[in-house]
Amino acid sequence: MKIKFVLTIVFCFLICNSFAQNKMNKTKKAIIASVEKHKANLIKISDDIWALAETAFEEHASSKLLSDYAEKQGFTVERGVAGMPTAFVATYGSGSPVISVLGEFDALPGISQKAQPTKSPLNEGAAGHGCGHNIFGAGSLGAAIAIKELIENGTIKGTVKFMGTPSEEKYFGKIWMVNAGLWDDVDVNISWHPSATLEADVQSSLALVDYKIEFFGQAAHASGDPWNGRSASDALELYTTGINYYREHVKPTVRMHYHIQDGGQVINVVPDYSRLWMRVRDTKRSGMMPVYERTMEMVKGAAIMANVDYKISLISGIYEVLVNREGGKIMQSNLELLGPIEYTEEETAFGKKIQEITGKEQVGMDSKIKPLEATKEHPGGGSTDVGDVSWNVANINLGVTTAPKDTPWHSWAVVACGGMSIGHKGLTYASKAMAMTMADLFENPELVEKVKGEYKERKGDEVYKAIIPEGPPPINGN
Repeated sequence: MKIKFVLTIVFCFLICNSFAQNKMNKTKKAIIASVEKHKANLIKISDDIWALAETAFEEHASSKLLSDYAEKQGFTVERGVAGMPTAFVATYGSGSPVISVLGEFDALPGISQKAQPTKSPLNEGAAGHGCGHNIFGAGSLGAAIAIKELIENGTIKGTVKFMGTPSEEKYFGKIWMVNAGLWDDVDVNISWHPSATLEADVQSSLALVDYKIEFFGQAAHASGDPWNGRSASDALELYTTGINYYREHVKPTVRMHYHIQDGGQVINVVPDYSRLWMRVRDTKRSGMMPVYERTMEMVKGAAIMANVDYKISLISGIYEVLVNREGGKIMQSNLELLGPIEYTEEETAFGKKIQEITGKEQVGMDSKIKPLEATKEHPGGGSTDVGDVSWNVANINLGVTTAPKDTPWHSWAVVACGGMSIGHKGLTYASKAMAMTMADLFENPELVEKVKGEYKERKGDEVYKAIIPEGPPPINGN
């Protein structure tokens, strides 16, 4: 009886899968064929970027791997755009519509990990791709190439752009690319992100602002004559104490973080210098700004109490993502056409081992296609400079499973999956889903207008203003 039941399930799956394939038109079948043709090279690029694990604005080799392969495929590549040596734009085609796809490739410090389900650094103390950006860049490149080949053979008309965007994890490189006008001629932008779920993403993100605070005092012997000292460290502690008291009196949507970068060098000297990195977030930029302004006022109060001087330096800030449900519907239809990702027993065991070690329920990967959810007014989660792109061009987002369910993000566990077949499957799936969605837009001008119409309606009369300091991007941390 059990065998008959299993056979029935398998038969139904094969029939449903066959039906889905039959529903695909010639264009989408060509997209799948293109991704499969380039699959080995895309995985190789992803794995090489995974091993390089280059951090913000240091992604020279990673950027070159992506841009060189795009150039080899016939794209015209402009490197070093927007004042960032590792940023690039790869373009193919001419005329409208113009559709871009984002590619990220920066890693996170200190989370190096081997491609195994137990914690073990590949290089002790080195960086790792704990957000899956090695997969992100290569997957987006695969989608761009599939569209390029359709333009090349005359199936569709228009222009495709692959945008190589550095430093998403630290300085938010897309802000400077937006400021340079690189999306001014783009009709629709497509983006995706590695995830623990598979969905057309119609949720926003959190707006964010980063700034550096420095206190300047007077050094003195900590025991011999401390009365001659004015402690920059005292000011720092007073400031962080104020922040922690302030937490009780902000809305639940607000997040505040700080990282003490310099609290003094030795125990027997009253420190004359201290520094911390401060970050404020909220689900809306309009809610974030008053909190940001208040926390800056608190710097002045801490400096007065400690009798020291201070300096505040803006690092950068990003908008929340402007959701586009019309675009989400198009993406959703293509996910349903592709069906869920299938995993081997070995891949499922890999995922369950990670869940065991990280204290999660051992269920493996979640590759079921989620229904298109209602958009939440105040979502949780993180922040991304895709938000700034989305306030300048209609943007469609996708999340694809590349790690086990409930995996801690920005951790060794995500790095482990990104360097093996679980990540590879997410990469090729994302390439297909994005390219199929792009093809729908190229072939149906009315869809482009619907997506752009919603973008204009949601943006309303908001005038975008980049939250960045004057001058060039902070290459080398400057």
